[in-house]
Amino acid sequence: MQAITDNIFIEDQFLGVVLGVIVTPRGLIQIDAPASPEDARSWRASLMNLGGGMERVLINLDPHPDRTLGARAMDCTVIAHEKTANTFRTRPTTFKAQGEETGADWESIAGLGSIRWAPPEISFSSQMTLYWGDSPVVLEHHPGPAAGAIWVILPDEKVVFVGDTITKNQPPFLANANFPDWIEAVNLLLDPAYKGYTIVSSRGGVATPNNIKNQLDFLKYARDRLDKMTAKKPLPATIEKLVDSLSGWFKAPAARHKQYAQRVRYGIHHYMARHHHASIRTEDD
Repeated sequence: MQAITDNIFIEDQFLGVVLGVIVTPRGLIQIDAPASPEDARSWRASLMNLGGGMERVLINLDPHPDRTLGARAMDCTVIAHEKTANTFRTRPTTFKAQGEETGADWESIAGLGSIRWAPPEISFSSQMTLYWGDSPVVLEHHPGPAAGAIWVILPDEKVVFVGDTITKNQPPFLANANFPDWIEAVNLLLDPAYKGYTIVSSRGGVATPNNIKNQLDFLKYARDRLDKMTAKKPLPATIEKLVDSLSGWFKAPAARHKQYAQRVRYGIHHYMARHHHASIRTEDD
C-alpha cells in the first residue's frame, strides 16, 4: 500500500485496477474493488489496520468489471454515477465468466464462476460531495472512457482519482469511448486548476504530466484514425495495422502485449460498430 498523504492510500498489487482509500474520522471511503472476490476479501481485511471511523462506503469510478466484480465482497454501500447505475440495470443479476475477450484484467482470473453484481445504492447526476471529516471529498462526472465515468477529487489535499481517463503503460478501452468528452477531461487535467495535484490513474497509479500529454496525443490520433475508418468498410489487414499502431503507443511489459492488442482490437470493432449504427439511424431520420 502506498501513502499519497497521511490519510490517502493506493494499492496496485491486486489484478484489476489501482485501488484507493481515504481514511476519515467517520470511516473509510474506498475507491473501486479488486476484480477477484478473494482479493476483495483480502483487501477488506487489510483496510482494518488503517483506523478511522466505523463506517464504510465504496465508490465505483465507472461500471467496468475490473473495478466492480469484487464490489459485493466489500460488503458496504456502493456509490456511482447514475449512468453507471443504469448500466447495472441492463446487466443480468449474476455475472458469468464467458463471452468475448475484451483485453480486461479480470479475464485472466481462473475459476471466477458466477458472481452477483453489487449495483450502486446511491447515485448522482453531476456532482456529489461527502463530508466525512474536515476536508470535502467531491465526486464529479467526467465522461469519456465511459458514459458514467467519475473522478474523486480532494481539493484540500490536492489529490484526484481519475479512473480510466488516464492510462499508464497500457492502452485504454475504446469500445465505449466518447472522444470529445474524453479529450476535454484530459485537457482539464493540464489546466492550471489542477497544478500541484497528485493525479491517480486506475491503470498505472500516479500519473506525470508526460503521461497526461501522451494520453491526449493518443486520443487525438485514435479519434482521427477511427473516424476515417468508420466512414468506409476497412479491410481486416487495415484494422490489424491500426491495432499494432495503437497498442504499441504505450510502453507495456512484453508479457502483456497480446492482451493489450486484443483490448485495442475489441475496442476498434465495437467503436466502429456503434458509430456505424448511429450513422445509419441518422440517415434514416
